[in-house]
Amino acid sequence: MQPMIVVKDLKKIYKTYEREPGLINAIKSLFHRKYEYKEALKGISFEVEEGEILGFIGPNGAGKSTAIKALSGVLFPTSGEVNVMNFIPWKDRVKYVKHIGVVFGQKEQLWWDLPAIDTFYLHKDLYEIEEKEFEKRLKNMVKILQIEDVMKTPVRDLSLGERMKCKILAALIHNPKLVFLDEPSIGLDMVAKERLVDFIKDVNKKYHTTFIVTTHDMQDIERLCKRIIIINHGEIIYEGFLEHIKDKYLKKKLIDVKFESQKSDFNLKGCKILNKTKYEIKIELNLEKNSIRNLVDYLLTNFEIVDITVQDPTIEEIIKTIYQNV
Repeated sequence: MQPMIVVKDLKKIYKTYEREPGLINAIKSLFHRKYEYKEALKGISFEVEEGEILGFIGPNGAGKSTAIKALSGVLFPTSGEVNVMNFIPWKDRVKYVKHIGVVFGQKEQLWWDLPAIDTFYLHKDLYEIEEKEFEKRLKNMVKILQIEDVMKTPVRDLSLGERMKCKILAALIHNPKLVFLDEPSIGLDMVAKERLVDFIKDVNKKYHTTFIVTTHDMQDIERLCKRIIIINHGEIIYEGFLEHIKDKYLKKKLIDVKFESQKSDFNLKGCKILNKTKYEIKIELNLEKNSIRNLVDYLLTNFEIVDITVQDPTIEEIIKTIYQNV
């Protein structure tokens, strides 16, 4: 079975120019410009299966937004191939957009001076949704997202979090097969985030909707995605299951040790003391320099131990390390 999305050797090069500040340099730039070429995407390739929730992450300027724009059809790449549901997004845009939903956290997608419900009904007509089906979907989504009163208030009077909920509903009301979510939880409190995550999972399960999620909030990624793609400097540096990223990149362990009493000072190769009190010590163990077994043997030999807790760094910390080392 063919994947829903197939991307092969996708490249995007931006042509820009620089000039010195000042009026004279502005005039000079009209006749002579110094051009620069920036590779936003350096030939990335990947596939996405139907019904998958994929995390597409990277630091600012990594190229993820450029890739999403190409996939959603709003950007022409320099070269490469993209096939989404047998559409070439930027060539078949009119037909293609009927099958996708897009939420950009920083871009306004609702009529600013009108209540959000007016946008919902506009989408009903644009996407030719049957009346009964529309009312059923609308009622269900409004209830889950808890925007009964919010959707009747002019968009300009809504908070950022309230607008995000309305944007998500507007993007999903026509039951698209593929949805791009860019920073979907921006402006939401913890309770609202949990509801949003449950909502996305419910839509994914009920309609087999495919989601591509880009966000800096790693908690969203951990709760939603089984597989992730990490992009940096226009290149894919990791593609695989989220649970496997620890096996590949985990180089440290965090150990919390509680003592009955200390007989000597702690000193072991590969260990960094993060915090120390009379009866407790927090250690960062470098797995490339020493092992957990050696650390435990050392502790049991030299100290009277009450408890030992071993923890992995968070996914966010691991991915931050990946960014720094690439």
